[in-house]
Amino acid sequence: MKRNIVIATLTAAALAGGTVVAFAANDDGTAARPGTGTTVRVVTDRDDDADDRSDAAEDRTGVRVGGVSAAEAVAVALRHTPGTAVSAELEDDGADAGAWSVDVVRGDGTEYGVDVSGAGKVLGAHRDDEGDDDNDSEDRAESAALKGARFDAHEAALVAATKGTVTEVDADDDSGAVAWNVETVKAGTTSEWRVALDTGKITRVQSDED
Repeated sequence: MKRNIVIATLTAAALAGGTVVAFAANDDGTAARPGTGTTVRVVTDRDDDADDRSDAAEDRTGVRVGGVSAAEAVAVALRHTPGTAVSAELEDDGADAGAWSVDVVRGDGTEYGVDVSGAGKVLGAHRDDEGDDDNDSEDRAESAALKGARFDAHEAALVAATKGTVTEVDADDDSGAVAWNVETVKAGTTSEWRVALDTGKITRVQSDED
């Protein structure tokens, strides 16, 4: 990649006598205009590289434009309501669009829903009494697996963020072994992934492109 870009500029003199005035960009992205003592900003390939790096960083973190990521939302919810996060879902329409709903199970087994705004602020928390009716042996086994997991909801969201913007994280035991089911969106394509509780290994379940 060339660090200096030479830009030929036609001046009024060029129109009259065909003279072409050229100036070269300095390393700081500016260029001196001959005979004026002033500098102008020159757009270089390095500026494009910076934009590409910024986009790549956004993909790695999973941060939505103007909002917090799934991992950040889980962390905020757990600071407010300590326990085990079992799911996090991004609201994508209506007045709550951009906010997160995070489900947390406390040490005594009670479940709370914690709402986190797109700015990372807790909007409120409420006890999920309906969850008490479903507290059977399967749910207890799932909760126990999540409590001892090396990769919790926060870590699973970070792992899946390498695949796109995370929009949902949920515990799943459909395959007979509890794992995290994570939904991501990238370039308009929605994909589902499984993240192992013990190793963090991520495998794709399905995609819109399938």
